[in-house]
Amino acid sequence: MQFESDDLPLSQRAEWKDVTPIPQDDGLHPIAPISYTKEYSEVMDYFRAISRQKELSPRALQLTEEIIWINPGHYTAWAYRLDILKHLNVDLRTELTFLDEFAEENPKTYQLWHHRREIIKLLDDPSGEMAVIAKILQEDSKNFHAWSYRQWILTRFQLWEGELTYIELMLDQDVRNNSAWNQRYFVVTRGNTVTPDSGATLQREIDYSLAKIRLAPNNESPWVYCRG
Repeated sequence: MQFESDDLPLSQRAEWKDVTPIPQDDGLHPIAPISYTKEYSEVMDYFRAISRQKELSPRALQLTEEIIWINPGHYTAWAYRLDILKHLNVDLRTELTFLDEFAEENPKTYQLWHHRREIIKLLDDPSGEMAVIAKILQEDSKNFHAWSYRQWILTRFQLWEGELTYIELMLDQDVRNNSAWNQRYFVVTRGNTVTPDSGATLQREIDYSLAKIRLAPNNESPWVYCRG
């Protein structure tokens, strides 16, 4: 289905002529009404209309995209989008492409990472995901949501091999990266390629943390790691 330009208001697009928007009802005397933009109010009015009818269509999919570009944290729009994707049997690789573009501007949106996790569950294929996460972490090495998603990928698909090497590169770049230290502890204690109860493993990690302490003795992270 071809849609008219999203530069046009929904009320002026031919594909939405059959929909009667439902305005937000704040009651007669709202105490603190939110001053939404005209654009956001309109897309939400149409969203209420289609969600009430449980419409799972290509135009509804397009509408969810417009909503989350305006309000990246709109969890309901993200959840509805997932329902549409499943219903339409859309090629989920195209959804990953969309998420890549979205992450460039909204890398710390929790809903983005949750949605990506659900898409990967459906695909059951993490190909390329570690590279995507690495790109995000290159921009912000302490992005909590990206690290959490990385841990989920590692655990679900058992991709532990090479992770310690990656973490060492991160710590070589910034020995004060507490997120990377946390990731190292996660891998050492949970990864299936190491044995935390092994004396050799423990000594290796102690030696590693002590070496990093010598580089920056006032940095708390390796001290905490060594203690752990």
